[in-house]
Amino acid sequence: MKNEMLFLATLLFFGATVSAMTGFGPKVSNVSLAETNFKGQLKVLSLNTWHEGTTVKGGFDAIVDVILQSDANIVLLSEVKNYNDVIFTQHILEVLKAKGETFYCSSLKSDAVILSKFPIESTSSINSSSITKCMIRLNKKTSVAIYSAHLDYTHYACYLPRGYDGIDWKKLPEPIVDIQKILKQNIDSQRDEEIALFVKDALKEQQKGNLILLGGDFNEPSHLDWTAATKDLFDHNGTIVPWHNSLTLQENGFLDSYRVKYPDPVKYPGFTWPAYNTDVELSKLLWAKDADERDRIDFIYFYPNKKLTLTDAVIVGPTGSIVRGKGVETHDQDTFLKPNGIWPTDHKGVLATFLIAN
Repeated sequence: MKNEMLFLATLLFFGATVSAMTGFGPKVSNVSLAETNFKGQLKVLSLNTWHEGTTVKGGFDAIVDVILQSDANIVLLSEVKNYNDVIFTQHILEVLKAKGETFYCSSLKSDAVILSKFPIESTSSINSSSITKCMIRLNKKTSVAIYSAHLDYTHYACYLPRGYDGIDWKKLPEPIVDIQKILKQNIDSQRDEEIALFVKDALKEQQKGNLILLGGDFNEPSHLDWTAATKDLFDHNGTIVPWHNSLTLQENGFLDSYRVKYPDPVKYPGFTWPAYNTDVELSKLLWAKDADERDRIDFIYFYPNKKLTLTDAVIVGPTGSIVRGKGVETHDQDTFLKPNGIWPTDHKGVLATFLIAN
């Protein structure tokens, strides 16, 4: 009996070895393939799709092109609502596969979506309608909790010092520069509640030893950009604003990838909205047409970990922005990944590159 069992085990081992070498026999699991192909570099792209690119002619195909051009392993998309009765996630996975790239997708019905070249082990909402969470295993020893966010766009309080209301978008008699009034409108949004849910969940994952990444459209600036150095720039009108959510994230240990790479908000403002998209009519890009409304509201955050090293961060999209109702090319020192063709959205994206230690 023992000899028979030994013989059977030998056959199984030999068969598995031949299968792995030739491709015949039982298929190797997706997780094994992902782990085998992972070389330690993780590229994360965050992009607001502007209603899945439907506002721009050829916008959907342009989103696909941006993903391919970025060579991202993980993609965080927002404003995904299945327009025109098309299931966006299913469609984009099919098109990407036809172009030779296999991605997996978060399973929740949410406008914050996660695409991953690594199989997704689980998807959850963390009790949030604005944040989607996926657990992804990069290799046998490393798992990452990925969060894609599209936070509340109302109470856009950074318009107040620029002379516009952040609720109804109407022009004000004069700019509001009282910090308490600005923060009052900001806190009346639902963004702080959503970030609190993220922090609570993410710190649990951090305690388990998992890597943490958060990205998306926050619809709120960073206190790292509204500083003494910028108070007289970009229509901040002398204000230094401690924006709630960037402070909350910083106080809980999370790092803003773009500001880690480029700490100076004057030389490297990193504006992500509004993008000067020459593929649509200018009128579709205007919200506060008499103001300089440029801001950095799209982010990729990470929690420090000895396995995780940030190596690069760039802005993805056109170099131009909207200033006082006009498209302008500015001469900042930001590094861009410029689109090869049509640009699909009114935002610019963020691409962060990390090195994952074995």
